[in-house]
Amino acid sequence: MKLYNITKKTLLVSMLTIAGCTNNFEEINTNPNGFTQEQLEQDFNHIRSAFRPIFNNLQVLDPVWVYQLQQGLNADIWSGYMATPTPFAGNINNTTYSLVNGWNGFIWDYAYRNVMFNAYYIANNSKDKYDQFYALSLILKVEGMHRVTDIFGPIIYSDFGSLETTIAYDSQEEVYNQMFEELDFAVGELTARYNAGEPSTFTATDLSGYGGDYKQWVKFANTLRLRLAMHIVKINPVLAKSEAEKAIAHEFGVLTTNDDIFKVVSPVYTNPIATISGSWLDIRMSADMESILGGYEDPRVATYFDTSAEFPGEYKGVRTAIDLVAKADHQDFSGIGSIVRSNEIVLMTTAEAYFLRAEGALRGWAMGGTAQSFYEQGIALSFEQHGASGAATYIADNVKTAQDYVDPNFPVNNALAVNTVTVAWDDLATNEIKLQKIITQKWIAGFPEGQEAWTDYRRTGYPKLFPALVNYSGGTIDSQLGPRRINFAQSEISNNAGGVATGVAHLGGPDNGGTRLWWDTTGPNF
Repeated sequence: MKLYNITKKTLLVSMLTIAGCTNNFEEINTNPNGFTQEQLEQDFNHIRSAFRPIFNNLQVLDPVWVYQLQQGLNADIWSGYMATPTPFAGNINNTTYSLVNGWNGFIWDYAYRNVMFNAYYIANNSKDKYDQFYALSLILKVEGMHRVTDIFGPIIYSDFGSLETTIAYDSQEEVYNQMFEELDFAVGELTARYNAGEPSTFTATDLSGYGGDYKQWVKFANTLRLRLAMHIVKINPVLAKSEAEKAIAHEFGVLTTNDDIFKVVSPVYTNPIATISGSWLDIRMSADMESILGGYEDPRVATYFDTSAEFPGEYKGVRTAIDLVAKADHQDFSGIGSIVRSNEIVLMTTAEAYFLRAEGALRGWAMGGTAQSFYEQGIALSFEQHGASGAATYIADNVKTAQDYVDPNFPVNNALAVNTVTVAWDDLATNEIKLQKIITQKWIAGFPEGQEAWTDYRRTGYPKLFPALVNYSGGTIDSQLGPRRINFAQSEISNNAGGVATGVAHLGGPDNGGTRLWWDTTGPNF
């Protein structure tokens, strides 16, 4: 398949193609038996058509192999959620910290071609004219592109659409500030329309399951603001607190019930992880998941994973960054379970909102309750989401901790448990231990969305994960800390070298996987 690069030329061609900007457009393109441009605009079809590719590429739903490169062979693994039994490229690849530029460029290229471009197109056709669509596109753009900046760091954002020879990158700080401003506009616009009793014009276009409900979209946007605020808590605690409290104080608030979960409900595709795990056998349960879920005797494991074909009745994970020789050595360990065998792809759980509020309350912010209450509600809602019983007993357990990992085929991969905290809240514990509990349970509840889990791991160090045994990074990535980012895309280096240079300057370190992002500081959590 051809890899599409976002260059000035292709941007211009795409703009002309979608907008139909030819000198004799009407003569050539008018179908006498079809709809006129005026009719299309009356039904908003000229705007609506650009939303579907955004929904389908927040996580790439098709082709499946593109999702594998976009997230499956990076964040899903580096978060500690999953592991691969397959020794791709002689086992010298992302999973052993030798970053594969030919894989990782798809993250950048698909996001810009499908998310950023279509948001740009919607803005050009709706801003100051149909601002309800502009507002919704901003929320989706922030959801899609915060993932990109949290992978690469500096990115093209404010100058997207420029036809200059060099397109400059924004620093990650600048990107975050603009995203907060975009959420301000979106929340204000949709709140006003909802309160005025205006019927939604987004119902037929909405693939989220919200049915076009503006109030639901505002609650998601507020929770997205809360998520982004927590990302920056160590680098800019004043702004983080202000943005987080703004989200909670809004009249519609944040996600509160499992009906509020933000997901893509595809009329065509199932979760690509189902194919990668079930048919291709390229992804398995991780050793970290086996250690933590097994130690807690967590009943959600039955939804998250299938039992092992090699060890019937057992949940068996694969350790990441080990010496893989043959796929057959681990391919019959536990695959990903029924959680991914659906056309509903969850990108933000309501449980996450409660864990975010728990962390905010732990930091002394006005979150509307206590850290303990939000922590326990987050666990309970996750159990409810997955139809698991026994939440109250689980929440009260102050004995069980993660268990040691045993690879029954290759004992060299065995490891003692590292994330040794119990589930039960302990008022006498330090804030650091309380944070470890919050992030560990948030990590469990967020499965299988590895991008946000990888971000939490980088910014907090939790949950504690098994270190790499095999590291082919050439010393650029620490075996204990894991990758901190991904190199800038080769398509950009080829077509926008001057822009990449501005990105590297903003990055403040070499363009490799060991350089920390703006919000990923080495300081203490408290």
